[in-house]
Amino acid sequence: MERFFKFIRPSPLGQKVATRDGCIYLYQLMKFIGWIPPKKGVQRYLYWILTFTTFASGIVFFPVGLILSYVKDLNKFTPDEFLTSLQVCINQLGCAVKFMTLYTHLGRLRNVEDILDDLDKRVLKDSERQQVHKTVALSNYVIFIFTIIFNGYTLSTVLVNLASGRPPYSVHNPFLDWRDSQIKLYIQATTEYIMMTIALVQNVLSDTYLLVYIFLIRCHFNLLMDRVQNLRSDSNKKEDENYEDLVNCIKDHKMILECCDMIRPIISRTIFVQFALIGCVLGVTMISIFLSSNLWHALASFLFAVAVMMETFPFCYNCNLLIADCEAFGIRMFQSNWIDASPRYKSTLIQFMHQSQKPIVFIAGGIFPITVNSNITVAKFAFSVVTIVQRMNLNEKFK
Repeated sequence: MERFFKFIRPSPLGQKVATRDGCIYLYQLMKFIGWIPPKKGVQRYLYWILTFTTFASGIVFFPVGLILSYVKDLNKFTPDEFLTSLQVCINQLGCAVKFMTLYTHLGRLRNVEDILDDLDKRVLKDSERQQVHKTVALSNYVIFIFTIIFNGYTLSTVLVNLASGRPPYSVHNPFLDWRDSQIKLYIQATTEYIMMTIALVQNVLSDTYLLVYIFLIRCHFNLLMDRVQNLRSDSNKKEDENYEDLVNCIKDHKMILECCDMIRPIISRTIFVQFALIGCVLGVTMISIFLSSNLWHALASFLFAVAVMMETFPFCYNCNLLIADCEAFGIRMFQSNWIDASPRYKSTLIQFMHQSQKPIVFIAGGIFPITVNSNITVAKFAFSVVTIVQRMNLNEKFK
């Protein structure tokens, strides 16, 4: 247990830590649901059974079962059951697209790790190593917290609905009717919990990988800003050595841009899907809270709303921070000790300043800039959904 939790605490400076260690929990979850098979042996082929099972559950069985329940058993739903099932169904359809996008681009994440290994070679000072250690711990801690919160919603939904004598999501099952007996109810609830747990892990992966990688990229970008500001601050260095330091900073900046370009297509698609769904999902969840028949059901729906907001807001906030870092980068460069530098040094510095003026911005689907403002704008659609329900007097029909 101690070995498991050690990754969410910063390691001592004497311990060697690579930036890629911030992805340890991420890849452990991938192994758990069958995304990273063994390289050889019989275990590799047996592992593919796990891969097929989790993909079939997340893409076919769970979402299709939810949709079939609306087609065949809609008249048997209570308002609480229907809204709880609907909010999960909408979110799961988006999740299927997101984790398929992530799975098909895992090679890009591996390439980013290779670039981060090269950036690690520039981490020489204790202060720089300490910052890397903190960022690695934070990255793993975020995955841990996301897993706890997402699982908290799933477990609370199962317990609240079982206490009311019904399964959590009422997924259509052609092989049994949970209304026939208590044992069948427990079998149905257990089956749905397993499917939702698989979907939960897939959601955690597709929602945390972008946070983890932007943490790691911002860590090296902040280290680069410190190096740029300290250029030509060592009086013992010769001008050629100072120029070499500047060239190394330019190389570091280029590698950071390569990291961003490598993950940009994945982020663009996953965030676009989430932006497209967040307003609708939050709207249904808000209606579920307002029309809830008991406090515990409302609490479970509130946890779901928190989980949905966590899928976009933290990343959008860090995108704003990265844009601010880019603006501060040029200022740090200008504040460095360049006035009495050689003409070659000044010329290279000016070109570097010019090239670094463009901020690092991620675009969702080639349409929306990924920022907090964009997140708030798409989330406002939730109030439109609630307004539509009120105008059509659907709340009275639900009751």
